[in-house]
Amino acid sequence: MILKEKYLKEVKSNLQKQFNYSSSMEIPRIEKVILNMTAGKEVTNAKAIEEVINELTLISGQKPYQTVAKKSLASWKLREGMPMGGKVTLRSKNMWIFLNKLINIAMPRIRDFRGVSPKAFDGRGNYSLGIKEQIIFPEIEFDKIRKIKGLDVIIVTSAKTNKEARALLEGIGIPFAKVEK
Repeated sequence: MILKEKYLKEVKSNLQKQFNYSSSMEIPRIEKVILNMTAGKEVTNAKAIEEVINELTLISGQKPYQTVAKKSLASWKLREGMPMGGKVTLRSKNMWIFLNKLINIAMPRIRDFRGVSPKAFDGRGNYSLGIKEQIIFPEIEFDKIRKIKGLDVIIVTSAKTNKEARALLEGIGIPFAKVEK
C-alpha cells in the first residue's frame, strides 16, 4: 500500500479514535519534509558543494537550493555568504515518495539499525532525523562518491504535541527504537 493511501485509510481513523478529535481537520498530517546536506569541512571546495547539490537532487527528486554561511568561521576557512551545501523542501507527492523510500528502502539498509530515536521531537510535533551516510539511498552509487556525507531530515507535522506526532509517524511506519529503562 502506498504511504499516502495508508495515511488516509488507516492512520487518520486510528488517530481520530486515539485522541478523540471532534473534527477531521484536527487530525495531524505531515506538512513537509526538509532535507539538508552540507559539504562539511570541504566548504572551500566548489566541487564538493556541487556534489552535495547533485546528491540531494538524486535523493529527493527535486532541485535543492544552495545554502550559504550566516557567520564566518576561521577554523573552517569559511566566510559569511559562502556556499555551504544544499537544502530542499518536499511537499505533497514528492514528500510521500521520499518518505516511502526512506522507510521501506533506506532505513533497512542502515547498519545495526534498531530504530530511530524517540527523543528527536522539538516539542511542537516536528521530528528531526540525522542520517550519517547518504549511501543508504539507492540512487547514490557508491563508486561515484568522493566522500560519505550526512543528511538531515526534518519532518514537519501539524500535530500540536510530540505524543500526537509520534502516533502519526508510527502509524505511517517509522520504526522508533525501544527505550530501555
